[in-house]
Amino acid sequence: MKIAFYGSSLLSSYWNGAATYYRGILKALASHGYDITFYEPDAFDRQQHRDIDPPDWARSIVYPATEQGLRAVLAEAGAADIVVKANGVGVFDRELLEGVMAQSRPDALRIYWDVDAAATLEEMRRDSSHPVLRALPDLDMVLTYGGGPPVVDAYTGFGAAQCEPVYNALDPDTHHPAPPDPRFTADLALLANRLPDREARIEEFFLRPAAQLDGQRFLLGGNGWDDKAVPANVRSLGHVGTGDHNAFNCTPRAVLNVARDSMADVGFSPATRVFEAAGAAACLITDAWEGIELFLTPGEEVLVARDGQDVADHLEALTEKRAREIGAAALDRVRRGHTYALRGEQVHRIFQNHRQRAREAA
Repeated sequence: MKIAFYGSSLLSSYWNGAATYYRGILKALASHGYDITFYEPDAFDRQQHRDIDPPDWARSIVYPATEQGLRAVLAEAGAADIVVKANGVGVFDRELLEGVMAQSRPDALRIYWDVDAAATLEEMRRDSSHPVLRALPDLDMVLTYGGGPPVVDAYTGFGAAQCEPVYNALDPDTHHPAPPDPRFTADLALLANRLPDREARIEEFFLRPAAQLDGQRFLLGGNGWDDKAVPANVRSLGHVGTGDHNAFNCTPRAVLNVARDSMADVGFSPATRVFEAAGAAACLITDAWEGIELFLTPGEEVLVARDGQDVADHLEALTEKRAREIGAAALDRVRRGHTYALRGEQVHRIFQNHRQRAREAA
């Protein structure tokens, strides 16, 4: 079956935190025999910061971020058996969704894949003309990056025929333990782009403990932090490509995850970084959110912090030996229960079940 997938970028993680999620899911689906084409716009300098070459498990089409480029790739939707519009492409999002609905075949499976469902749902509550809200009656299903029961209930309440969370996971071929790299030496490291709906939480969970623990070393990776005032013991790296993620996670004594506001509020939304860090056997400290125990056991496979003071307390008590034990336990957990191979099986079953229901209805 042919899949046409319209998303932000498969080839670049630059200002695109969903890249490794797309790669993991689509690589796993390709192993089930799907013929995948990923359409991404040439925008936001992503193509100048590619992390990977075009893979052999998906065809990559980069189109000009123009109306003409948009029309050209939308015309190809009609050849696909499954058409997916992901949120957060960044250019022509409304037109892409409307075009996918108009150009796809009547018998095609039409999916909206939401990698920021909590934020999308809040927009829909405020705007009765939101394009996703208007498209829901004609969409066969919504798949989400996470969100658990609250997101499923909200989407079905808005009229989605079906909503299924497909959580982030680990691709052990991509993220795994690696030798330490002196570039990433630190007591606590955070990899996060600077975003308006996460900055205050990063100030609380990362910069506050850094200011409190002036004898410890803090490392901040990600875009947008150049002009941010930080304590003297915080070193900013800028963008860290996916090729360096394993060393970035393996070198510090601990790494930090900080959820975006909407994901923290809803819960059940582990970021890609959670599984990347666990897959590298890193000792992970995460801000508290509902549902964490579905993925990692607090106190054994992850350390959970309610605020910046908790982060500071964890760091002060954390020995190298204890950090290695937590990292090893996390690695074992995600390799057993949270791989993209398992997520691919889940999505394959969702697609098969839909086809079976369609045949029975016909």
